[in-house]
Amino acid sequence: MKIGMIGLGKMGANMSERLLKGGHEVVAFDLSADALKQAASKGAETATTLEELAAKLSAPRAAWVMLPAGKVTNDTIDALAKLFDKGDVIVDGGNSKFTEAEGIAERLAKKGVGFVDAGTSGGVWGLTEGYCLMVGGTKESVAVVEPALLTLAPEGGYAHVGPVGAGHFVKMVHNGIEYGMMQAYAEGFEVMARADEFSLDLHEIASIWRYGSVVRSWLLELAERALRPDAGFDGIAPVAVDSGEGRWTALEAINRGVPAPVIATSLFTRFASQDKDSFQLKMVAALRNQFGGHAVTLESGGLGMETETPAP
Repeated sequence: MKIGMIGLGKMGANMSERLLKGGHEVVAFDLSADALKQAASKGAETATTLEELAAKLSAPRAAWVMLPAGKVTNDTIDALAKLFDKGDVIVDGGNSKFTEAEGIAERLAKKGVGFVDAGTSGGVWGLTEGYCLMVGGTKESVAVVEPALLTLAPEGGYAHVGPVGAGHFVKMVHNGIEYGMMQAYAEGFEVMARADEFSLDLHEIASIWRYGSVVRSWLLELAERALRPDAGFDGIAPVAVDSGEGRWTALEAINRGVPAPVIATSLFTRFASQDKDSFQLKMVAALRNQFGGHAVTLESGGLGMETETPAP
């Protein structure tokens, strides 16, 4: 299929490339000329305006918005809707708040334009490993973009989870769980870091736990990478940003009467990271950098990136 990709950051650029490798045509749009040039080098057709992007797509037109959640995403969707017609579909693949989805869908429906909220997980590794996709929307709208969804996701990694809003709701909870898992690893590794009498090699321990251990996971694999001697772990400041989804998950747990102490505590620990010199928060910051390419704050006060290029 032919699909527009709006936003060529660390997620959008890799998703475009994965779609191209899967045999799809991509019309790419970004405000950065360098990002457009890079997309063109991978085989994408480029557009310098939304009007140009819409004109280069064929009916039923489909465009994937991969921008930071909030005003920039909502404004882009509204602008694109003015250019789309009945039967066309707009996908929001960012970490937007699920409560906004229904209102967006209603606005688009006035023109007959479909809306799909696609919770997208995979970070900087998605290009090679694929993206787990949790999708909300009508069957008709999802069907229009399903060829792209099946290419972006690894086998078994995509599901149409429910009506509009369900995709972003499930992704929100996914990220809330992620908060708790990272915090558990961080706390355990700090306990071992403080066991001076044993002189434990934390990298070695993370490495062996990947094989046969009941706590093995992809996050543990990333912990092993973050703790490698040359990965720069000691230079990371213990500051872990609260990007929103953990907070929303905790609030939903409260609203629905669900006890969620692990998620809530991991969220509060991130708040505390602004003032506390904490090994745990250094670990959480390092893990966020490993899976998502999120910038880490260095002890010097600047920002750094330590993510390695995924192995083929």
